[in-house]
Amino acid sequence: MASSVSFWQGVVTVWGILTVLAVGYVAIDIRRTPEDPVMKWGFVIVTVFTGPLGAFLYVLGCREPLPGTHETFVRAAWRQVLGSTMHCVAGDGLGIVAAAVIASWGHWPWGWSLIAEYTTGFLFGWTIFQALFMKSVAGGSYKASLYNTVWPEFLSMNGVMAGMALVMGRGMHIVPRADDPATPEFWFVMGMALTAGLLVAYPINAWLVHRGLKHGMMTVRPHGRPVPLASGLFTSGQALRPGRAGMSRPRSTVPSHAPHATSPPNAAELRPMALLTLGILGLGIWMGVV
Repeated sequence: MASSVSFWQGVVTVWGILTVLAVGYVAIDIRRTPEDPVMKWGFVIVTVFTGPLGAFLYVLGCREPLPGTHETFVRAAWRQVLGSTMHCVAGDGLGIVAAAVIASWGHWPWGWSLIAEYTTGFLFGWTIFQALFMKSVAGGSYKASLYNTVWPEFLSMNGVMAGMALVMGRGMHIVPRADDPATPEFWFVMGMALTAGLLVAYPINAWLVHRGLKHGMMTVRPHGRPVPLASGLFTSGQALRPGRAGMSRPRSTVPSHAPHATSPPNAAELRPMALLTLGILGLGIWMGVV
């Protein structure tokens, strides 16, 4: 038992040092990157939990390599998806971790803890990181932004929670003292859980970005507006029009600078994706408790 505690203390210490260095680098360097402010905060928040992985993804996926090249650099489809995923994980992850802290301090049963974490993560990600921070994409209307982002947030949240539930469930039993928010081991497990959530949510966000349901990486120049290269037709309200099936096709075409997005799906196409992500969520929860 003592050797196990010493081992994990060593792992957590090394990870903590690397994380401090990674967060410091991203927080300072990203100020010069012509990215939307909410995305900048998203990268910093995710790096707080994922450490060097977050810094690596920032350099590889968002950091402008040369002045004036950000638009071209983030045009790659995988970078667009990375931006969408980082945005989602930052908002959902903060809500999930906050609920996990409260549940741990209150010694809540695992089932109630999961319900609280999912609910808090979804509401925080949807009402703040998606609807509030991106309401300019919906013409400045918070109500319209809430309406436009609920489906994308739901699908993506299922992936984030699936990965986090799996790692939190297993990690709390494997890593000594990881059930106490007052210990660094708890935050190490939360970081690993958020990393797993990012990995599981990435392919879901790839579908969302490809279908125009979510924006990808953006470029913001002085005196200019954010340019969502992946279109984000759904979140801008162009794709969400009441109709017999609940939605209709967008009235405008995909901008020429957004080659990766296709026409948004209708309600009939969203239902199978919702069932798939719920299945992934259920699998993640099951693997976290067995």
